[in-house]
This record gives sequence, C-alpha cells and structure tokens, in this order.
Amino acid sequence: MARKTDIPPSYYGEPRKFDPSFRGPIHNRGCTDVVCCVIFVIVILGYIALGTVAWIHGDPRKVVYPTDSHGQFCGQQGTPNANKAILFYFNILQCANPAVLINLQCPTTQLCVSKCPDRFATYLDMQYNYRYNKSYWEYYRQFCKPGFDNPRKSVAQVLRDEDCPSMIVPSRPFLQRCFPDFITRNGTLTVANKTVFKDGLGKTRSVIDLRDAAKDSTLEPRVNWTAITGGITSLLDAKEVGMKIFEDYASSWYWILIGLVITMVVSLAFILLLRFTAGVLLWLIIFGVIAVVGYGIWHCYWEFSTLRGKPHGDGDVTISDIGFQTDFRVYLQLSQTWLIFMIFLSVIEAVIIIILIFLRRRVRIAIALLKEGSRAIGYIMSTLFYPIITFVLLAICIAYWAVTAVFLASSGDAVYKVMSTQDKCMYANLTCDPETFSQTNVTKVCPGSQCTFAFYGGESLYHRYIFVLQLCNLLVFLWLVNFTIALGQCTLAGAFASYYWALRKPQDIPSCPLFSSFSRAVRYHTGSLAFGSLILAIVQMFRIVLEYLDHKLKGAHNAFARFLICCLKCCFWCLEHFIKFMNRNAYIMIAIYGKNFCISAKDAFFLLMRNVVRVAVLDKVTDFLLFLGKVLISGSVGVLAFFFFTRKIPVIQEEVPSLNYYWVPLLTVIFGSYLIAHGFFNVYAMCVDTLFLCFCEDLERNDGSTLKPFYMSPQLHRILRREQGSKLYAAS
Repeated sequence: MARKTDIPPSYYGEPRKFDPSFRGPIHNRGCTDVVCCVIFVIVILGYIALGTVAWIHGDPRKVVYPTDSHGQFCGQQGTPNANKAILFYFNILQCANPAVLINLQCPTTQLCVSKCPDRFATYLDMQYNYRYNKSYWEYYRQFCKPGFDNPRKSVAQVLRDEDCPSMIVPSRPFLQRCFPDFITRNGTLTVANKTVFKDGLGKTRSVIDLRDAAKDSTLEPRVNWTAITGGITSLLDAKEVGMKIFEDYASSWYWILIGLVITMVVSLAFILLLRFTAGVLLWLIIFGVIAVVGYGIWHCYWEFSTLRGKPHGDGDVTISDIGFQTDFRVYLQLSQTWLIFMIFLSVIEAVIIIILIFLRRRVRIAIALLKEGSRAIGYIMSTLFYPIITFVLLAICIAYWAVTAVFLASSGDAVYKVMSTQDKCMYANLTCDPETFSQTNVTKVCPGSQCTFAFYGGESLYHRYIFVLQLCNLLVFLWLVNFTIALGQCTLAGAFASYYWALRKPQDIPSCPLFSSFSRAVRYHTGSLAFGSLILAIVQMFRIVLEYLDHKLKGAHNAFARFLICCLKCCFWCLEHFIKFMNRNAYIMIAIYGKNFCISAKDAFFLLMRNVVRVAVLDKVTDFLLFLGKVLISGSVGVLAFFFFTRKIPVIQEEVPSLNYYWVPLLTVIFGSYLIAHGFFNVYAMCVDTLFLCFCEDLERNDGSTLKPFYMSPQLHRILRREQGSKLYAAS
C-alpha cells in the first residue's frame, strides 16, 4: 500500500511543487503586503498625531480633581480651592443615585470645601442659635458660597440665591466627594446613629423614608432614595474593603513577589526537565492533576459532612441567607459552599478521566511532539525569554491607549447646562452662561433652576468628533496589540522552523536563530503581520460594539433584539477564534517561506485540511497537556501560598504579615503564577504548532530515501508513521 497522507493533496487544491534545494526558512526573500505596510505606518503616525492633539487639548486634572458648579477644580494647587479638595453638595436630596454624583450631574449647587460636615444642622437652627453663640455661624458658613456673610438673610432668599445649603448632614469623603454617613445598625438605617433628621424647611424626616422613597409633596417625587441609601452604603463599604485590600498589598507585596519568582523558577525548571524526561514528566502531570483534584473532592466531602453533622450549626445556613460578605472565611463555614466545590471538582475530574480514556493513543503522539519541542527549546533557550519583549511592547501599547483615552475624555472647555428640579421645565439640559444666567428669564419660568457645570466639551469640529476619535483610538489599540502578538508568533515560528529543517541537529542549526527570525519578520513581513492583525482587530471591534449594545438592551423588553444580539455575539466569538487559529498558522508559513499573508493562509489551510484528523486531535491534546502543566504549577504555588498566609508552616510562622483578607495575596499569587506559566508554555505551544506544520510539510516533500531524507527525528517519525499506518489499515 502506497504511503499517503490522511486526505489526498489534490482534494484540497492542486499538488504543490517543492523546491529540492529547500533547507529551512528562506533567507533570500522579498517584502510582502507592501501596501498594508504603508497603511500601517501611516496609521501609526496618525495615532501619534492623535495622541499629540489629545495631549494639547486634554487636561487629566479634569479626571483627577472633582469640579464645582463654576468648573473650578477642588484641591488644585495655585487656586483658591488649593486647600479645599472635597466636593460638597448643597442639597444631596436632589441627586438621584451615586452614579449621578460621581458624574457631576446632580442638579444642585456644588462647592469645594476643606472637610465634610460632621453634624446635623439646618439654616433655620443656625439663625436661632446665632443670637446666643456666634460659633454656630462660623461653622455653618464654611459650607456656604465664598463671600457670603449675612446670617440674618431669610431662608427663602438664601435658597433662591443658592447662598447656603438649607441643611447639612454628617458625611464622610469618598472619591473626594461628601456622602452622607449611612450606617446600618441591627437592620436599621441610621445617619450618625440617628434615624430622623430635619430637611431644612422645618419638617422632620426619617432616614427610613430616604431609603424607601419619600412620597410627600414637599420632596422631589422622582428621587429614588433606595438607590441613594443602598448605593452610597455600597460605595462606602467598597471603599472600606478597598482600603483593607490596599493595606494587605502594602504588607504582603514582598511575599507576593517571592511567590511569583518561585513560579518563574519552577516553570523554567519544568521546561528544562521536559528536555530530558518529557514522557515521564507529562504522565506525572496527568496523574498528579488527577490525584490533586481527587484529594480536593475528598477534602470537600470531609468538610461538608463535618459541617452537616453539627447540631443547629452553620451547616443548615445557605449562601443566600448570609448574602454578600467581604470576609470569604464566612463562606467556608457553610456546608453548601463545600458541596458546590465538591460538585465542581467532581465534574472536572470526570472530564479529565473521560478525555484520557478516549484519547489515550493521541496522548502518546502529543507527548512525542512535546518531546521534540523540548529538544528544540533546549537548543534555542533564548526563545523562553522572548515573551518579555512581547510583554514590554504590550505594556507600551496599553499605556499609550489609556493616556490618549484620558486626554481625549478630558478635552474641551467647561460646558454649563440648566439644571431644574421641575419635570416640565422647557429650558432643562440646555446650555447656558453662568455669568449672564441671572439676567435671563429662565429662573422665572422654572423657579429653582440653576446654571450648573455639566461636563467638558465644545462646539468645534474636534470636540464634536471626540467619540469617533475614541473609537479610532480603540481600533488602533487592538490593531497594535494583535500586531505585537503576531510579531512574537512569527519570530518564534521562524526560530523553531530553523531547528526542524536542520538535517543534523544541532550542527546545522544556524547561529542566533531567534534574532535572525525577528529581523526577517520586521524587515520583510510587517505588512503581512499588519494585514492579519487588522482582520482580527476589526472582528474584535465588532464584538465590543455588540457587548455595548447587549449592555444597553439588558433592561429592554424586546426579546427578539436581545436574542439577535446574543446570536451575533456567539457568531463573532467563533469567528474571532477561527481567525486567531488561521492567523497563527499563516504566520508560521510566512516565517518559513516568506510569502504574503493570503498565500500563506491558503497554504496553511490546505495543509491542515490534508491532515485534518491530526489537527483536530493532536492540537487539542497538546493544548490540554500544556494546560494541565499550567494548572499544576499555579496550583502548587497556590497551595504553598495558602499554607504560608494561613500560618500553617511552623518554620516561618512568625514571618507571615498580619492581613485583613488572606485571600487577597493568595489570589494574586495564583493568578500571577498562571500568567507566568502561561507565558512560558505559550512558547512551548508555538513550538509544537510549528513542528507539527513542518512535520506535515516534511511528509509531503520527502520519502525517507537517501535523496529525500526526513528532517524529523527518528522517534517522532516512528510514532507518527505507526499512527498513520494503523489508520490506513483501518480504512482499507
């Protein structure tokens, strides 16, 4: 029976004509996709120009500092507000929810103050007490407009001219803004331990009324007090949790860094061990993961049965009963938590075992490929450190995009709008001039309305298209990120292809293969890499737009629109992953043969289709094995970090820092460890993919004779040919 590949070459395109003098990645090559390269360079220059224009017009202080009703920054040095870094709202009852407060869209006078009020007071009470003690006015006046010094002015006139707030309530600063000091005690909402307050108009109100929504005609009926009380309380709780998390990072950063360094050393040692004991080590990984997950199932069952056995204990309490808790240790006292963990781990264990049972033969072939990859990395160790270059380039792209976005968002002059507490004010949300506002008839038509700072913008062409510029900023950012990743893939592919196509290894491997491959990719194939990256960036841009539309339609009742958006999201997700797969293989062909993107993608597609069975199984099996390696490394370091931060290692018990939440550094170590292992193993995955495509090319080019010898290692050829022979025998 003649030797053939899985599917005849003629089935997927015409048989290719091979150059008999081919000895690996072609060095004498020409530039590809020059037009796209020129466009890419022009876009980069335009991106630099966009950042420059945004830097000229933008002012990040508009994001850092809160702004009062006159558009002046609070806390900015060199201004009258230098010592007044906190924003105070005259009548916080007119603010619908915390999001409105943060976005400075509250229809009330906003003033910069040095500190938030710490007591209940009203303008009426101040006038009454002022006759006996001048200090009442001295305290109250710091929350009035600068220059106002007439405590005898009537309440009606003060409220009309917005000279002073009608009331002040105990507050505390959050995000440089004064929020009422809401505290829940024994299920009762209080403000400074009080459940009632005066609204400044002579009426006593309950804090519960603020939460449930006041329907009295004297209060604004549109205000959602549940959103105010619940939202502000959540924000303040989030602030408290955030401060504790920051404290934990400040006291444990040194140990987190040590954990990440340990991960780096372990990952590097792991790859070096694969060089010599790939088969044994990979089987140890497989059975090690099975054993670790099995131990996790047993431990969860033991905790579950222990908690369920306690009479009238926490075993009968459910997660929904306690709600959200910032201290995760509370959840570990519930039997339901351990039951969920046990079910989750059981499903993972079953999936792993089933995969291994049905793909045990393919696992052997994948291990053979990984062995070959270990040899390639062993001869070209510099490839392990190339992810550092990718990381630096990605960090530059992300930083430039973020800075440009901030400067674009803060571009423009202060825009003032009419803010009215009335529903039917015809002037509401119209632009106005605060200097001439008092001379207009707006206050007569809409009593109580104000000309308040709204946002930064303008009427010029630049300001009108800021949103479009933000979209361009995002698209170019995605393009650059994908180009950086593509450059890394093409560089690594060229280096590993140099290894594969060396007939005598390592004697025929060229010197500095990684640097040579990087030089070829940048010099000749910038246009091809930019072409493939642009296609992927456009698809990702569509996905972001769909996510935005889905977010906007969540509250809509149009079921068909939400269903359509969901289907489109699914289709574009599949399209993005398919393009990533094809681009990856196209870059490998570009690195080897130096052809343009379209031809390389076509050749890669047909080559993969001619070996579709191997691609469908081997690619995923190797990915699965590498994923198990990542999980094992990050999980092992995570277990070590868990025992350390919970003081269960007696030798270094005294060195453990005091923490509010031990899970903060623990999750950081686990997540960081996985990213580090992912960076190392991504090089491995690229090596395996390159060797696999080179192997398929080798089978079509050569027949193992003296004139056309195979370039693959004898071990890899033996196991892959045996697998192919068994398939041909089964087919016959």
